[in-house]
Amino acid sequence: MEPGGGGDALPRLRRPGRRGPEPRDPQQPQPPARGGGTAEESTAVEKTMRPLNRLNIHSAFWILASIAVTYYFDFLKNIKETLQAESWWLSCGTCLLAVCLCVAFYCILYLEWYCGIQDYDEQYPALIPITTATFIAAAICFNVALWPVWSFLTPVLLFIQFMGIVMLVSLLG
Repeated sequence: MEPGGGGDALPRLRRPGRRGPEPRDPQQPQPPARGGGTAEESTAVEKTMRPLNRLNIHSAFWILASIAVTYYFDFLKNIKETLQAESWWLSCGTCLLAVCLCVAFYCILYLEWYCGIQDYDEQYPALIPITTATFIAAAICFNVALWPVWSFLTPVLLFIQFMGIVMLVSLLG
């Protein structure tokens, strides 16, 4: 940055061996000109911004981790054996998880996709706390039911499975 140049507050660094200014990425919206920009210019920039991809590294990690836990810890086999033992906790947790998923699918599929309501949490404020409470209650029931199988690893394994479910559902909406 040259003294008295009146340029940017931070100097722009160039790659070695290049001359001239760095080329700008055409995918990213350009900031408004220094002339103060009008409201129309700022809304035009906001309209050109794309929404974030639903499948990102974070989502893929949790989904793949959930698949790995299911495979390497014989998750489904152990669930089946616990279910055959007529575990009341597992049945209660399954029902609570079904309620949680039904509310989530109601929000995503019906309210957002079918009715076109983008801010359903403002119009139906009770849906998010109900979903959260049933999800936490289901997690507690599953931990109690599966504690004899994996002991101290149970909360970790179930957390990975729950995150895999959440990320899988979030791909829809």
